[in-house]
Amino acid sequence: MTTARLRAHRAARSRGRFRRFLARTAGDTSGAAAIEFGIAVPMLALMVTAVIDLGLGVYHKMQVEDAAQAGTEWAIRNGFDPNAIVSAVTSATSSSEISASPAPVQFCGCATGSSITSATCGTTCPGGALAATYVTVSAQMTYNTTLNYPALPSSYNFTAQSTARLK
Repeated sequence: MTTARLRAHRAARSRGRFRRFLARTAGDTSGAAAIEFGIAVPMLALMVTAVIDLGLGVYHKMQVEDAAQAGTEWAIRNGFDPNAIVSAVTSATSSSEISASPAPVQFCGCATGSSITSATCGTTCPGGALAATYVTVSAQMTYNTTLNYPALPSSYNFTAQSTARLK
C-alpha cells in the first residue's frame, strides 16, 4: 500500500471507531442523575439560604415593631417614665440589638381623624374635648444580611413608632 492509501485507510478506521463509540455512549445514561444533582443542589442551597436570610430580616422587623408596642403598652399601664419605657422596649424581645431611639416623648394633643395635632395641655380641642396626653415610643435596629445580593442592600435599618393616649 502506498502511504496515501495507508493514511486514508487509517482515517476511515478511526472515524468508524469514533462512530461506534458515539453509538455506544449515546444510549448510556448512567451517571446523568449524578451530574444533574451536582448542578441542581448548589442552586437549591443558594435559594434556601436566601429565603432564610430574607425571612430573618422580616422577623427582625416584626421584633422592632413589637418592641415599640411593648414600650407604649408599658406607658399606658404605668404612666410616663422614660427610663422604664426604654427598659420595656429593649427587653421586649430576645434581640439585644433593639434600641429605643429616639427617646420616648410625652405630649398633649387633639385627636383629629387618623392624626394627632399638638395642643397645649388642658386646652379645648376643636371637637369640644380637652387636649389629651399622648406618648410616642420608637424602636430601631440594624439588620445585616448573611449574603450580599446584587439587587438588595446588605444592611437594613428597621424603625417602628407607636403612639397612644395616656389619660
